[in-house]
Amino acid sequence: MISNIVTAVIALCGVADTTKTLETVTVSGHQQHEYQMRSSQSSVQVNRDYISSHFAGSLMQTLEGIPGVKAMSVGSGQSKPIIRGLGFNRLVVSEDHVKHEGQQWGDDHGLEIDQFSVERAEVIKGPAALLYGSDAIGGVLSLYTNQVPTKKMEGAVQLFGHTNNNLWGASAKLGGKHKRFYYRVNATYTDYADYKVPTDSIQYYSYWIKLNDQRLRNTAGKECDGSVLLGYSSYNFRTSLHVSDTYAKNGFFANAHGLEVRLSDIDYDHSKRDIDLPYQWVNHLKVANQSLWEYDDFSVQADLAFQNNLREEHSEPISHGYMPQPDGTMERRFDKNTYTANIMLKREIGKNTLQTGISGEYQYNRIGGWGFIIPDFETMNLGGYVMDRYSVNDNLTVNAGIRFDYAKTHIHSYSDWYETPVNGDTTFVKRSNELWREFHSLNWSVGINQTCGKWNFKANIGKSFRVPIPKELGVNGINYHVFRYERGNAELDPETSYQLDAGISRNTDVLEIQVDPYLNYFPNYIYLNPTPQYVEGLQLYHYIQAAVLRYGLEAQLKYHISRHWQANVQGEYLYAEQLSGDKKGYTLPFSPPWTASVGLKYEFKLLGKAYIGADTRIVGRQDEIVPPEKVTDGHCTLALSAGDKIKLKNTTLNVVFHVNNLLNQRYYDHTSYYRLIDVPEPGRDFSMMLGVEF
Repeated sequence: MISNIVTAVIALCGVADTTKTLETVTVSGHQQHEYQMRSSQSSVQVNRDYISSHFAGSLMQTLEGIPGVKAMSVGSGQSKPIIRGLGFNRLVVSEDHVKHEGQQWGDDHGLEIDQFSVERAEVIKGPAALLYGSDAIGGVLSLYTNQVPTKKMEGAVQLFGHTNNNLWGASAKLGGKHKRFYYRVNATYTDYADYKVPTDSIQYYSYWIKLNDQRLRNTAGKECDGSVLLGYSSYNFRTSLHVSDTYAKNGFFANAHGLEVRLSDIDYDHSKRDIDLPYQWVNHLKVANQSLWEYDDFSVQADLAFQNNLREEHSEPISHGYMPQPDGTMERRFDKNTYTANIMLKREIGKNTLQTGISGEYQYNRIGGWGFIIPDFETMNLGGYVMDRYSVNDNLTVNAGIRFDYAKTHIHSYSDWYETPVNGDTTFVKRSNELWREFHSLNWSVGINQTCGKWNFKANIGKSFRVPIPKELGVNGINYHVFRYERGNAELDPETSYQLDAGISRNTDVLEIQVDPYLNYFPNYIYLNPTPQYVEGLQLYHYIQAAVLRYGLEAQLKYHISRHWQANVQGEYLYAEQLSGDKKGYTLPFSPPWTASVGLKYEFKLLGKAYIGADTRIVGRQDEIVPPEKVTDGHCTLALSAGDKIKLKNTTLNVVFHVNNLLNQRYYDHTSYYRLIDVPEPGRDFSMMLGVEF
């Protein structure tokens, strides 16, 4: 009887092969159906048109309009991705199937990726460790830059600017395909000044800091990116070599870096564009090879990559505690090298799509400078997985997979280069002990996809894990840029996560609805616990583990009112509670509050396909805090946008205009570290981008 009912339901759930035109891109209902049925996890995919029309200061600010995705900003040109409240080493950023390895643990720098080289992006919300291994416990941001050109010569030039921090920049790319060979060259340059906040002064502990022209002094910076892609493509074989280099230099807010500005001879208000001490620079070099062999129903993909991430922090050589005044300005240096290898095999066998793969990564980091926060380390990760997707019919698929990972971490010992009085004697204080740790984990995932007419249902349940990173195990020093003293815990266990994801969506020509609830349980969540203690003048944070329950949802509704008008309403909510430990009953530090937005868009014909739009973003008050955190009030901001896409024979002209924080509201982001020293979010900002594609 049950089988008869299931058969009847499946028979009723047919999918029409309709076609819907979105701007200049025609997408068939069959293609949308295939994308929805590809994975049982909640995911969103955006193309280059979306990235251009939503252009903001950084790649993550551009993608922040996706429900569940947030950009954690530090300074005017730096932001890091957060998915469902999880970021840093709980989130994998993948570029052309290769995990991007910078220094994700750092709070004061963004992604070392040129956003103008990205052709499309996919956000996977929820754990994806089955395919990506450790660090994908919170989700994946997959970026694709190696798209094969379709013409003998094609390219684009973009000019852009912002008024808040007087940013200006340019980006250009040129590519082409000749017979079976293809190439692409990208270059981007950005320069920006100190950014403005809607206040004349801020309070840092008991000090009132006056701001000149409402600018956060010494937050200027610049970025220079370049990449070359060379490839070969035939009927059943494709390979490419991608070399990219990203360089960025930016200042740290001078008044926050130990308050040295009170003692400094530097005239920080002399120019809004100079980069004085303290500052950082980072250079990320990546060399990657991707190869794909396809034979009928069988394919093999191999990815090999080398990455070097070199970062230095410079500040005035001022004595702290018992440390004598050092020579030079290089406070910290991190030189991280990463070798990556992935092999994936896929086979179509009847209604089954069988996928298996192995991955390996080795990295080592060497430190320098007269300051200390993390020691030298080496890590090695090996993993293998098997996954099968079974298509019961066109409207019902089930998938299941299993993965095993092994990781090894070696942390070196480190002692101060100066002597400190201890119990009537002097000694070189040991900051880090020699440490060897090994970790392993078996993880699994099971999911289902079901479509019924215009409705699509998804559910996925699984277990994921994350290896403690060297910072969590061995940090022991002052992190001035986030205003705290951090201490690691060498006894941390691997983080484990059990998560249930679900999704319900309906897509028609008039109405699009998406609701994605989720439930997440960590038996041993790792986090920096704020304490009431102070070490060397700053608040002590130390790593602990606790059982944590997290649940929430994202919801989005798009209503095509008429041919010209479109309304959009979306929101997200996250609840987190510690179930054990000293802070039992409290949430997690820096937990994002609920957020909602309402947008209205009008499309019309001007010179081309033009639009104007308005968006109101409402953020709730966050009073669920972890002492000694402080409550953050809610706020409401208004943004305007306009654009036009003009076709001129073989050339397309794009004009995009944005106004953020139109009313110049003074508000605070609960997830921003600058909130700790009373620095509000940036004030009113006009931005414009002019692009030409050929």
